[in-house]
Amino acid sequence: QVQLGESGGGLVQAGGSLKLSCAASGYTFSNYHMGWFRQAPGKERDFVAGISRGGAYTSYADSVKGRFTISRDNAKNTVYLQMNSLKPEDTGVYYCARRQSSSGQIEVASSKYTYWGQGTQVTVSS
Repeated sequence: QVQLGESGGGLVQAGGSLKLSCAASGYTFSNYHMGWFRQAPGKERDFVAGISRGGAYTSYADSVKGRFTISRDNAKNTVYLQMNSLKPEDTGVYYCARRQSSSGQIEVASSKYTYWGQGTQVTVSS
């Protein structure tokens, strides 16, 4: 079965960096776009970044453009999120996700995604 597992979260001061990883298993990783989302306490789960199957195309939320970079290593079945210049408002639980379908474009709506990891907590202190 499809399994996604995030790691790399933690506590960091504002201006610092973290790199999240999401290891995938149970399917052909290179056939699917991947997405990163985050959820702050009391708020909805929001799109952060997405990457196409081969990694050639990426998409970012406006709030993270220029600070975050999504990448993937299809040989390792892993997608990454490099987060630089972190701000307190970046605090939340970060999830990687995959859609049910392997076709179409990178989607930004969480409702379009079927498979989710357990999440990893990122806390940015001011």
